[in-house]
Formats: sequence, structure tokens, C-alpha cells
Amino acid sequence: MIILSKNLVIVESPTKAKTIKKFLGRNYSVQASMGHLRDLPKSRLGIDIDNNFEPEYIKVRGKAKLINNLKKEADKAEKVYLATDPDREGEAISWHLQYLLGLDQAQKNRIEFHEITKKEVLNSINKPREVDMKLVNSQQARRVIDRLVGYEISPILWKRIKSGLSAGRVQSVALKLIIDRQRKINEFEPEEYWTISAFHEIDKIKFESEYYGNIINDKKLKIELKNKEETLKVLNSLSKDGFKVLDIKNTKKKKNPPKPYTTSTLQQDSSNKLGFSTKKTMSIAQQLFEGVETDEGSVGLITYMRTDSTRISSEIVNSALEYIKENYGKEYASSGRTFSKKQKGSQDAHEAIRPTSILMTPQRIHKYLTEDQFKLYRLIWTRIIQSQMKEYEYMSTSILFENNSNLFKSNGVQTIFEGFNLISLGKQTQNFLPQLKVNEKISAVKIENNQHFTNPPPNYTEASLVKELEENGIGRPSTYSSTINSVLSRNYATIEDRKIIPTKLGFTVCDFLEENFDDIINVEFTASLENKLDDVASDEIEWKTLVSNFYKDLEKDLKETKKDDKDYKVKNEQINEKCPKCGSNLAIKHGKNGSFIGCTNFPNCDYTRSIKKTTGVKCPICGGEILEKVSKKGKRFYGCENYPDCTYSVWDEPIKEKCPNCGYPLLHKKNRKENKIYCDNCGYEKM
Repeated sequence: MIILSKNLVIVESPTKAKTIKKFLGRNYSVQASMGHLRDLPKSRLGIDIDNNFEPEYIKVRGKAKLINNLKKEADKAEKVYLATDPDREGEAISWHLQYLLGLDQAQKNRIEFHEITKKEVLNSINKPREVDMKLVNSQQARRVIDRLVGYEISPILWKRIKSGLSAGRVQSVALKLIIDRQRKINEFEPEEYWTISAFHEIDKIKFESEYYGNIINDKKLKIELKNKEETLKVLNSLSKDGFKVLDIKNTKKKKNPPKPYTTSTLQQDSSNKLGFSTKKTMSIAQQLFEGVETDEGSVGLITYMRTDSTRISSEIVNSALEYIKENYGKEYASSGRTFSKKQKGSQDAHEAIRPTSILMTPQRIHKYLTEDQFKLYRLIWTRIIQSQMKEYEYMSTSILFENNSNLFKSNGVQTIFEGFNLISLGKQTQNFLPQLKVNEKISAVKIENNQHFTNPPPNYTEASLVKELEENGIGRPSTYSSTINSVLSRNYATIEDRKIIPTKLGFTVCDFLEENFDDIINVEFTASLENKLDDVASDEIEWKTLVSNFYKDLEKDLKETKKDDKDYKVKNEQINEKCPKCGSNLAIKHGKNGSFIGCTNFPNCDYTRSIKKTTGVKCPICGGEILEKVSKKGKRFYGCENYPDCTYSVWDEPIKEKCPNCGYPLLHKKNRKENKIYCDNCGYEKM
């Protein structure tokens, strides 16, 4: 006789299971599915195109034992709750679990946790619903379309360009954006321009004014100086003591606090302010969501991190306002902002990314977190508090000077009320100007002119690429991390000094796709497809109809590709060196971990070695060459060539200059916050 003594709750991760188990008690068994248990096969297309694109789902390889264990738990449970992630992917996992466990699809066994707190978990248990097939079908449409693109186009890339390549519906568009930006950079022709700056000091306040233009026929005209001749003409007409105040404009302005984080804005801020990759950001956010061990047990610190919404609950608004009044003063508290819903298609069932409790301040829980967890949590917590604070108020001052019919302008900013800027991680800078009057004359301490050249558009960073993808409606913020990772892992692009730089292979793949699959990597087409996937989720279009319409265009392109007889083959660059194992030529090859030297007789010969990037600096311990290396986590560092016999290594780049105190090589630290030359052995810093 089977005793039905426990309810079964199935989540996706063991960490989440551990946290939730403590909230539910001994009458509940909480198990983890470890992600998808049923999916399309990896070894073949797995879609019956002739049978209305019916997907062929199979059990994920290696998960048979886990499925059997879950089946046993489900069979002896009085009630089964499917608590996979609260999004379309999670909805599909729950649907597949229903099939595998033999559950009634009409039964209300689906629950959602938007935050891993006791209150949220207990509330959700009491509100089960049916699996939402509209969301499941939207996920199926996306999965099938992505499979068709990947499995139909990738083999063509292997044959026409190089083995091991891949194409993806969103990945290929992201690559095109990167390539298009690089093309603009390559084609850019800099234009010369000049500036003239006057430096003043009045009542110990130092400030600058910049050449703006001229007064011609009593009209103030803005003029750009395009060459040295024009600049010298202006300079020769200036008098150091001849600056007269023509006009003073004081304008009170307000700056609204930032909205709570969505997935993409968190990824952007985390990249810009913390230097985290999108992959690292999502990994840490997952940890904070699923639960961190504290003295009070395991608790989820933030709400679900995959969301397009900036909306927050009135409960968290009131909690934040109370905290602001108690800790900063009631004058800093706003009247409360919940923020409105986003457009159709956004994951607005979720709130924005926020702390589960305002009272769980970063300082209070710092000791329970790793340093990276703390940095990201502080970013999220601070953002929510700022969103409920009053605006930053400042006085914007603009002073226009005249000097022999030449116009100079000076701009200043002075804080009136700090508002949300009070707790900004990067404070708003002030630029003070002295109190002046119209017609008052002042002098310049010195006047300088400088030659400049216009800059090309910058390469994308992970943050700016995420922003571009979202603004163009390409993909979903929850997939941006894996999209960028795919582009990098296929060696279509590399990251240098946080810039995404396309490789020769990336250019070749993009050229081929543009020539043969222009629709697939077309920004507008991809964005419109995202809207249609949203239409499936809102039950406005049948999912197989969408797939069928998409495949008509893809099939046409597949046929046309056969007419393209251009040679796209990527050949490895051979070096003037023979393989020590078999005597064949060696060549520079590219893999998912970067470039390396390998034998051209592969796979018959497997000889490889890393490419040495020398610094020209000698190791202070053994005299060996210090090389540029890459850690297992992809971070650049510098170490001795004689490792492991010599373990000397540093994070910052060594330069060809020795420390005057101890003789160790000096290091150059250059990042957003610092730019210095120093010695990490004795602490010397070059002034």
C-alpha cells in the first residue's frame, strides 16, 4: 500500500529547492529538474517539416535516472506542484514535466515564485493554475524556428567556410551589428577641427570658457574652426583682458531618478559600473535570486532576474519610502512611484529586479556574500531606493562672453537639492562659476588652442550591444548573455579592452549570410518575428502557422544558396615552422578559447601549443620572459614563461622600466577609475 504523505514541488535548481524546502516543512518534498528534461534531439533536426512542423521531443540524454526518480516521487505524492521559472521557458519545462510524469494537463498544478521568500512561496502554493499553453506555444515556436535556422544553415557554413561554425536567428543579427559597426570604423575618415579655451580665475574660482562663434551683423553665430589658419585668425584678434559678459542664463533643472532595473538595464549598468560580462551578471543574479545562506537560513535576496518590466509593488514602494524617511530624512522621499507597464510582449507578469526586502541592506548582508555578489546586490538595492527618492535639482548656468566680436561660452552646474543623487554610486559633478554681471569685464590667465580630429563610432561593448539589441527589438533580454557568448565562443569576435572586435572569420561568416540569407540577419525582419512570437503568446496567431510562414522564406534562401559559387573557405595561416611530432607544417588556428598553433595534419596529428604574447619584460625572480596569458575565466594576466617552476604573475601590464626602490618591473594599471604606474612589490608609485 502506497502512503500519500507528501506534496511534491518541482523547481529547476538544487539551490532553489534547498531554500524553498525550509519554507514548506516536512509535508513537502522539493526536487530539482535541473533545467529541461525533454527537448529536441541534438543529433538531428527533430522537426517533421512535412507533418506541419511537428517537433520530435525526446528525453534529454543523461537525465533518465533523474526522470525516474521524479516519477516515483510524483506517483506517491498527494499533490504535485510545478514551480519552474516564471517565464515562457519555465512554462514549457512545466508542460514537458506534465507529460513525463503523466500528470493531467487540465489540472491546476502550476505555481510561480517571483521571489524566493517564505511569504511568496506560501502564497503561490495556495494559488495553483493550469499550465498556460499560449506561453508554451510561443516557446515552441521560438524553439522550432531557432532549430530550423541553426540546423539548416550551420552545415552549409561547415561546407562553404569552415567546420564547427554555427548560425543562429539572434546570434547572426548580433554578429551583423558588430560587423556593420566595424565597417563604419574602417571606412571612417577623420575631419580636422580646432578649439580655443580661455582659462579664468575670479575669487579663487577657476573656470574655462570655450570659443563659440562670432558676432556678425549684430547676430550671434556659432562657428566651427576647421583649420589652423582660421584658429590663428581668431587668436590674433583676442585680448586676455578683453572678455566682457554679454549674457547670463540661470535655469533651474531637475533630473529624475532612474527606473528600477530590467534584465537589459541591469546588464548594461553592471558592465559599465562593475566591469561584469553579461554572462557573469546573470550568473550572480541567479545566485541572489535562488538563495544565500544567512544567520536566518537560506533566503532569496532579489526578485526574478529575467524581466522586461520596471513595475514594482506598492508594498515595496511603501517599504522603500519608510526607509528613506528614517535614514535620509522625509525631504528626500517622493510621493511614491510604482511605474507603468511596458508594451505588449514584455514579461510584465514579473516586477522589476528588486530586493525582496528593503531592510536587507547591502551593509547588513555583506558578510554573507562574495565580493561580486555584494557589488551586484548593492547596485540593485541602491537603484530601488533611488527610484523612490525626489529628483536631483540643480542650477544650470550659461555665461556668454564677447572678446573683439568673438564669442566664448562657459557652462556651470551647481546643486540645489541632492535628491536621489545623495546615494548615487557615481556622484553628479559640480562645476562652479563665479557671480558675474552683464557688461562686467574679466581677464584670462591664459588662452590655448588645440587641434582635434573627429572620432569614428566606437566598437560595441557588451553593454552597448545589449542596448542596441533591445532598442531594435531583437531577441529577448534573457537571451542576450548567451547570444553574445555564442558570438565570442565561435571566434566571430573577441573582446579587447572591453571592446567587441570582429575577427576575419566573423567578417567571412557575415559576408556569406548577407549574400545568401539576408532575411535571416535582417534587423527589421528579426524584430518583426519577435512581435509575432508575442502574438502567439497572446493567442492572436497559431504557432505552427508562424513557423510555416517563416520556413517559406528560409526554404527559398536555402535553394538560392546553391547558385552562390564564391569561395568563402577560411584557410589557416601557416607559419614557417614544422610540427615536432610529424613534420607537417604548423599554422595559426582558432578555437573557442582563442588562437593557438596547431598541426595542419590534424586529425592525424594532434600537436598544439599556445601562442606566446611577449611583453619584452624579464621576470624579476628567474629572468625568464613575462608573457601575456589568459586565465580559465578568460581574464588577461601576465606570468613568467617558466611556470610552473617560476610562479611570478601579476594582473596589471608590466612595462620596460624598473622600480627605483626594489628593481621589480613597474606595472601599468589602467581602468575606469585609475591610471597609474606602480610597483606591486614595494608599493612605489610613479608621480
